[in-house]
Amino acid sequence: MTRRPSPVVPASRRQFLAWSAGALATTGLAATGCSAPESGSGAPKAGGASPSATTLTRIGLDYPYTQLPLYTTLVKLSTAAAKKHDAKLLTTSDAGNPDTQASNLNAWVAQKTPAIVSFPMVFEATESIAEAALDAGLIWVTYGGSLEHQSADIQFSFRESGTLLGEAAAKWAEEELNGKGKVAFLIDETIELGRERTKGMIDAFTKLAPGVDVVAREQAIDPDTGLSKTNALLAKHPDLNIVLGITDSAAYGGYKAFQQAGRKKDDRKTFVGGQDGSVPSLLAIKQGTFYRVSAALAPRDMADAIVEVPLAVAAGKADPSAQVPVKLVQRGDTAEIDALLAQNG
Repeated sequence: MTRRPSPVVPASRRQFLAWSAGALATTGLAATGCSAPESGSGAPKAGGASPSATTLTRIGLDYPYTQLPLYTTLVKLSTAAAKKHDAKLLTTSDAGNPDTQASNLNAWVAQKTPAIVSFPMVFEATESIAEAALDAGLIWVTYGGSLEHQSADIQFSFRESGTLLGEAAAKWAEEELNGKGKVAFLIDETIELGRERTKGMIDAFTKLAPGVDVVAREQAIDPDTGLSKTNALLAKHPDLNIVLGITDSAAYGGYKAFQQAGRKKDDRKTFVGGQDGSVPSLLAIKQGTFYRVSAALAPRDMADAIVEVPLAVAAGKADPSAQVPVKLVQRGDTAEIDALLAQNG
């Protein structure tokens, strides 16, 4: 059951713009401005009004995976997006620790932070915190999945992202390996985002390239883990051809492992691909290496959603949630890659 704070100010429907031809659209959602004292507080949990679009001047972003390259970019762009609406972006420092995240979130609820956008490390454990936030009249936006208790959520076309990557790799395997070879998946089974991306990636690949042997499904979301897991796999399977990652960060670790094993950067029989559109991976794709594709998200779209979704909730929009679009980028998509790199700069 989703509980939304009471509507206060009507607002027109906000939509993400499509990807533009030749470059990724980065305009995100259109929104109304906001201004007022920074001391806006939550309302009584029964029948009270949450902060309105004209008083929502503080938005808390709780993104625990500070080890990922995307973190710094998201904070920078979200801060700028909030400033456009006379709002201040607050951040936590969870250091990838679920207990620290819970402590920081509980502190925000106690301090009546008007709007909280959180990427839960343990979704089940975060439910009670989200419920407490709603009971306090605060806005709760779940990032990267959905909770039972929330005002809205921000998702990233999870299944589609994995499917795009799996399809691209399978097509390459049919064309370059005659449908034979070995593939390893770097997966995540801990959260909704990971599970959906994993399913899309594996289902699409195995359906379209049934002759390629699946040698491993290893948990990995960051570069170091991707590197160590792929090193171990190459020790057992030196003829491994394909590594597909749940994130570009994990896949890039796999890419470095291949290089450390002596694989040339432009090896014709090797394919690495990931998801998110992180800078090292995009550069490797642009340079024509065997890191061939990324199911990429535009950072500005995600940053816009972090600000626009809580504003939409505060404005009383009936459907304030956002689905950030994803697009496959590969060798030759220079304009699109440059547009993504510019946003990360």
